[in-house]
Amino acid sequence: MAGAVEPESTVVLVIDDDDDVRMLLCDLLTDEGFQVHSEAEPAGGLAAIDKIEPHVVLLDMGMPQMNGLDVLAHIRTKSDLPVIFVTGRGGETDRVVGLRMGADDYVVKPFSSAELVARIHSVLRRSRSAGPAEPEPVAEQTERFDFGRLRIDLATREVTIDGKDVPMTAREFDLLAFLVAAPRRVFSREQLLSNVWGSSTAWQDPATVTEHVRRIRRKVEDDPDSPRWLLTVRGVGYRFEP
Repeated sequence: MAGAVEPESTVVLVIDDDDDVRMLLCDLLTDEGFQVHSEAEPAGGLAAIDKIEPHVVLLDMGMPQMNGLDVLAHIRTKSDLPVIFVTGRGGETDRVVGLRMGADDYVVKPFSSAELVARIHSVLRRSRSAGPAEPEPVAEQTERFDFGRLRIDLATREVTIDGKDVPMTAREFDLLAFLVAAPRRVFSREQLLSNVWGSSTAWQDPATVTEHVRRIRRKVEDDPDSPRWLLTVRGVGYRFEP
């Protein structure tokens, strides 16, 4: 999303099977000037994402038809749309799992309206500032990288293996492109959060980086457990081996 997003133009999608909570969130956010769309069922929520193109999703974790983690996994297969869990599950394990799955924030019920609105604005600010960073080590930017079977085209944002397209979310591509542009240089998860996500450990769990590296490996490596290109440097971070 380019440019600032004013509250009155911000579209929030609420996915929660609890009618009372859903109505409360809709009323609260409408009063704050947001445009709010709500869905009681996960399938309807996923369909609404393509239809209304929300700026942020508020997602309940415990729903009978499909839990929130499954919904988030579906979202992350095709986009980096900001997602905030709004849930009664306040345990540390639930929070860690949610963040590692790619959630941008986690709000536990009951919550104050001021806190929720502040967290929405924070997530939107991070989303607007995030984007592909310009790697320092390369003096001259290359538009396409060719590593035999693996090709990354920065101009078209395409990745291919043996000539076959490899579908990636925007963030997965940005992370791969950043590492590829600085071959053999090791980056910590904190550095990758800062450069690729435009975030920090104060706002986002570094495990988010680990999860994205895992997903990329599953897509480009013959053996994700023994990667050829995306290597882990234990105790430090990750590097790309050309």
